[in-house]
Amino acid sequence: MSELNKTPLHDLHVALGGKMVEFAGYSMPVQYPLGVKKEHEHTRAACGLFDVSHMGQLIVRGSTPAVALESLVCADIVGLPGGMQRYALFTGNEGGILDDLMVSNAGDHLYVVVNAACKAQDIAHLRTGLGGDYQVEELDRGLLALQGPKAVEVMARLCPAACDLVFMQHGRFEVAGIPVWISRSGYTGEDGFEISMASEDAERLAKRLLDEPEVEAIGLGARDSLRLEAGLCLYGHDIDQSTTPVEAGLIWAIGKPRRQGGEREAGFPGADVILHQVRVKDHRRKRVGLLGEGRAPVREGAELYSEDDRRIGVVTSGGFGPSVGKPVAMGYVATEDAEIGSVVYAEVRGKRLPMTISKMPFVTPGYYRG
Repeated sequence: MSELNKTPLHDLHVALGGKMVEFAGYSMPVQYPLGVKKEHEHTRAACGLFDVSHMGQLIVRGSTPAVALESLVCADIVGLPGGMQRYALFTGNEGGILDDLMVSNAGDHLYVVVNAACKAQDIAHLRTGLGGDYQVEELDRGLLALQGPKAVEVMARLCPAACDLVFMQHGRFEVAGIPVWISRSGYTGEDGFEISMASEDAERLAKRLLDEPEVEAIGLGARDSLRLEAGLCLYGHDIDQSTTPVEAGLIWAIGKPRRQGGEREAGFPGADVILHQVRVKDHRRKRVGLLGEGRAPVREGAELYSEDDRRIGVVTSGGFGPSVGKPVAMGYVATEDAEIGSVVYAEVRGKRLPMTISKMPFVTPGYYRG
């Protein structure tokens, strides 16, 4: 794997017995000796530590970076309070989603986290879209996610001040003498913290966290099953340039001031398409949750059929949900076939498996809102 990028924790993953695979151009652990199912269950019951250093960490500086960024995303960035972060979407001229990202108001600049697979194009998109009056700096930092109901107990011992954060709040602290940026957020549906630190401090901090009795190292396999149960989209699978925020069920990510009649209506790429869909609700397909029967997982790419044998959609993410005890999936179906509780059929190896259209998330979120 010498040609792949490595995170600052690569040697630690190998030492812990991580099974390394290629992901977004990086060598990453898909699982450890504990195994995907037990890693998933441990995170839901206690606390898991994830290496997400492959993500792109950026700083945007300039005179009014929030105003400038609103020309590229449909979120309300101008109204984002200091010390808070917000989920946002880069949109294209046709209304599709170019990437999803997190934006934090860090006072005199914005701290932005983008997906690893889209990192280079996102940086280029920002630099071109914001223009020469703004600086987009790619940071060389590690990023860890401490996730699970006992994450707060761990943090209470190592950095009590961070426990005062609420969901989607961001601040600067020290953990074990290491300067860090912490947000109370994550990608599992559980309470937890995302912790950014200088690359040279990443391994020392990870080892310190793993010393805590509640904490286990968790790989990409469990990260995927956890986020799927939480109903969270994976870019390039559940959302992409062919899906609009409305089709994806992400209307909540369109800031109210950016909608029709809002104080900063539109002003982002594809606004005419997206706001029309919000207003008229004439989009032809919709992202839905799917609950299966038995134990056979339904994977990405499985075609979905109605009871009267019409092809009505496709699965975009799927697997077995250890916490749910059933196969779980999400996908897109024709809007008229998207009623909660209706049964559709997924074609898997020549068989039609029944799945029920269900609300998401499939598990009750554990986010701490104070």
